[in-house]
Amino acid sequence: MTLLLGRSDVAAAVDIGAVLDLLAAGFRTPVAEPAPLRIRTDLPGPGTATCLMPGLLPDVPAYTVKVNAKFPAAVPALRGVVCLHSLADGELLALLDSASVTAWRTGLAAALATHTLADPEAHTLGFVGAGAQAATTLAGLRHLRRWSRVVATDLDPARAAALPAEVVSSPASVAAAADVVVLATWSREPLLGRADVRAGQHLTSLGADEPGKRELAADLLAASRLIVDDVDLALSGGALGSAGLTADACAGTLGAVLRGELPAVAPQSVYSPVGLPWQDLALCWAVYQQAVGAGAGTRVDLLG
Repeated sequence: MTLLLGRSDVAAAVDIGAVLDLLAAGFRTPVAEPAPLRIRTDLPGPGTATCLMPGLLPDVPAYTVKVNAKFPAAVPALRGVVCLHSLADGELLALLDSASVTAWRTGLAAALATHTLADPEAHTLGFVGAGAQAATTLAGLRHLRRWSRVVATDLDPARAAALPAEVVSSPASVAAAADVVVLATWSREPLLGRADVRAGQHLTSLGADEPGKRELAADLLAASRLIVDDVDLALSGGALGSAGLTADACAGTLGAVLRGELPAVAPQSVYSPVGLPWQDLALCWAVYQQAVGAGAGTRVDLLG
């Protein structure tokens, strides 16, 4: 039997603490074999198709394959499924809504990284872009520390207010107000440059996850300690490649920081991930176990 888990099922089954623990363990683990694959292609018209596989984590007896369609003008912009398979025999344990899985795993991984890399005394938080990934990142960051003020800007001011946050007029206004800035947009032009930030700030850029997408200018990336989730992916389809920078502009990976190989806090830091398949597994495995225990979702016999 296969468990179908839609958006509301996924949201109800997310245990933020449990997922953060799985994500932290995954980042601390050296890259697994076989190497993860991230396959992307343009579709006729405005969309792209992406496949991430296999999602693997030590001690988790399952793996994931995610198939997404991305259409920036659609609502939701991300559509697809994540397949959760048994490692023992390939049984399809669950099919999960990929938009929900991606929003939660990206947001909670961003929260973990932001909390790790930002100054422990930083308590003002800003968002550029107030969509689904901003909401899940905020949920994770509120789980990890207290924030005295949250500000946001979005093309739709009502969405920024609903985050909830104090609405400001521009990305530069967010950077002026916040110690920590999270960007989660579809931008293909830099929204912040070196002149917009100040010493001691940390920025997390979630939108530079495909070739051509840019949220931070090259001068800002070059002047900051840049941390990524995977250097090769950052070069081929992430912040480094899109800004025309080389691997020398990157200080290392979040995994190296969490393993104690690099210091956590720097005078000016940026985290810009692309997203890795094992992060989908961390979220899906925690959600699947919670849903099974609660009797949630819909069971179907795809072999019947």
